[in-house]
Amino acid sequence: MNTTVAHNARVWNHWLGGKDNYEVDRKVGDHIQGMFPLIADVARADRAFLKRAVAHLAGEAGIRQYLDIGTGLPSADNTHQVAQRIASDSHIVYVDNDPLVLTHARALLTSSPLGRTDYVEADARHPNEILRAASRTLNFQSPVAVMLLGILNFIPDTAEATDIVKQLVEAIPSGSYVVISHPTTELDGEANREAMAFWNDNATPPITARSGDEIAAFVDGLEVIEPGIVSCARWRNPDESEPSVPQYGLVARKP
Repeated sequence: MNTTVAHNARVWNHWLGGKDNYEVDRKVGDHIQGMFPLIADVARADRAFLKRAVAHLAGEAGIRQYLDIGTGLPSADNTHQVAQRIASDSHIVYVDNDPLVLTHARALLTSSPLGRTDYVEADARHPNEILRAASRTLNFQSPVAVMLLGILNFIPDTAEATDIVKQLVEAIPSGSYVVISHPTTELDGEANREAMAFWNDNATPPITARSGDEIAAFVDGLEVIEPGIVSCARWRNPDESEPSVPQYGLVARKP
């Protein structure tokens, strides 16, 4: 574990008000927040989007299986907590490759008695490895929700990122869902671009912003449900007073 270079999972934890981070993470995170004050709102909006998306899937859509890739450090309202509050028999597999995430996942990501939660240590660039390991817990003959929140932006090559999503979609049956959140520079000004450049010079892994059209291409052939590809702060959020953030969110169904 390299504690001399800021890491996304730990900086994100800092922006969410958590304690699982180091001085270097706080320094970089605070500097970026000084450049782009909205970044803490982005972190909170992304977490709230996860909560609303999973609540919809577990409730209205009736999904009982979740593959959460790029878990990050545990926070309030993790995927299994939201899903199992609505359907206690839900099965969730978390995937990440950060050793600090692994340590906390083993300690904190516990399941309800009727459900099941597992953790897979793997890189998002290896979807086949993820799918094999997840099959210990998930039945890929029944609908699965694949959660890709804030992870595809760490795959710099768009063709590779698109292929990763394609392989995951091919492995899940009709009636399954894909949930994506992804940073963009379309919804803000120059400050966000400068903050991303600072991140790429001072932290790991490097981040890549994408346009709405590029993000739409990830789910080509799927049915993007209402309200479409929007700021994650606006996705089915009844509180219209919350600021829009430069992070797209979408939920798409496999026909």
